[in-house]
Amino acid sequence: MMFAVAMTFIDQTIVSIAAPDIVRELGLTSSGMQWVVNAYLLALAAFFALGGRLADLYGPRRVVMIGTLVFVVASVLCGCVPSGDFAQTWLIVFRGVQGFGAALLFPAALAVVVAVFPVERRGRALALFFGISGALTAIGPLLGGWLTASWTWRAVFWVNVPVAVVALVLTLFAHIADRPRSGTLDWRGAVLIAVGMGLSVLGFQQAWSWGWASAATWLCVVGGLAVLFVFVRYEQRVAHPLVDLRVFKDKAFSMDVAVLFFAMLAFVPVFFFSSVYAQVSLSASPNQAALFLLYFFAGFALASQWGGRILDKKGARPALKVGCVVGAVGFALWANNLTNLSMHDQWPYAAMAGAGIGFILAPASTDAVNRAIGPSYGEVTGITQTVRNYAASVGMAVFGTILTRVMADNVVDTLRARGFSSDVAHDVARGISESVSGHGDSTPPTGTGQAAEATRDAMQAIQMDFAQANQWVFYGMAIALAVGYLFALRHPGGHGAATRRPEDAGAATGSDAGAAGTRKRPPAG
Repeated sequence: MMFAVAMTFIDQTIVSIAAPDIVRELGLTSSGMQWVVNAYLLALAAFFALGGRLADLYGPRRVVMIGTLVFVVASVLCGCVPSGDFAQTWLIVFRGVQGFGAALLFPAALAVVVAVFPVERRGRALALFFGISGALTAIGPLLGGWLTASWTWRAVFWVNVPVAVVALVLTLFAHIADRPRSGTLDWRGAVLIAVGMGLSVLGFQQAWSWGWASAATWLCVVGGLAVLFVFVRYEQRVAHPLVDLRVFKDKAFSMDVAVLFFAMLAFVPVFFFSSVYAQVSLSASPNQAALFLLYFFAGFALASQWGGRILDKKGARPALKVGCVVGAVGFALWANNLTNLSMHDQWPYAAMAGAGIGFILAPASTDAVNRAIGPSYGEVTGITQTVRNYAASVGMAVFGTILTRVMADNVVDTLRARGFSSDVAHDVARGISESVSGHGDSTPPTGTGQAAEATRDAMQAIQMDFAQANQWVFYGMAIALAVGYLFALRHPGGHGAATRRPEDAGAATGSDAGAAGTRKRPPAG
């Protein structure tokens, strides 16, 4: 199962490293490149609940295999994107299909792992699951940099083919018995949650282009949130809901989900923004930018294992509190050092930020699953992963808007100090900010004329402008984790198993069987 989900983790980061070559060859716009990243995350968020429900209704083995096939076919088509006017649309659409495939296979795979281990050993098991999966995410930038430099950026999508083949073979050898549950699929709920999430993220993403004063921006944001409100009301009335909202009556579960939301505002976006920062402000190559991210994952991998042990011994609350504090301090110190333009000065803070996230993700996700009462593990996994990926999409959109806006203002000041008129400075600044914030390319602009020549002369100052703009983004990530700490304080503590009602034991056992087929628990010790 870890091998099956490896593709979904790798693809969250691998495209960011290849972004400069993709933009140069296909001629994508700044917002277009961000949507290539965001479409994958948004599809994950929109369809995760559907994937969890399908795993319960039709069996996890079947859904894992279907999801893997959808994912790998979409990966091949992403790598085959043609040049021309249709390239941007093609790439965004099939990145979304990739996300849909990942949304099918991930909750089914995780439900299998959850059901195999007893509650008292589940914390360490899922810490291993998320820790190794997180380490595989670190492979994404390294692999993307190597493939892009030695072959072609298209290989960052094609590399999923051999991984998918091995994943399918291993899934067949695992002998997972599919035992579907009774019930119907809530298609109306699936449409409502997809539309609501899509509209709200679109509003955040396009706020820079349309402006925060634009009616279109607020129509999307408010309209999307309104649709999500309708989704919640609808799910409370339907006989077989896509998401059984009764689980939110458990305060610990609600706090787990809230902390996950604020942690994920930083976790996935940090890959994109740190890799672009490394390539623009530090003039790093794709491979060097990938190594920069390894510092983050060194802290993440170590802390995720430690967090799993804390969960098993003391419950989720201590791990969440420590993670939010360590992560907030790490991101704040990292932001403060971005203008040093030295990777050597920043790596301890990158590792500290990664450790903070590592303390949070596995304990919060595992504790939430342990507290499933009526709903099955597939459904509860769908809830937590939907929240995680929606938060990642919102984080990409909001931080991308902040970065582009602050970058433009900084470049305007730089160019006006060099004698440009206000109008010319704003025009040039907008083009530069969209160029460098959309992909990691610090290549001086070509062309003739006063604007092009002055911009080439100002490139060193513009690299510092970009670093200062990124400070706002990383401080924003620190604030997100600080808010998460306030929710961690409200966590009641204890272990999820203690909250399970006796009358729900049969339902939980049925969910385990439906999720994992024939349960085979490992021997104690």
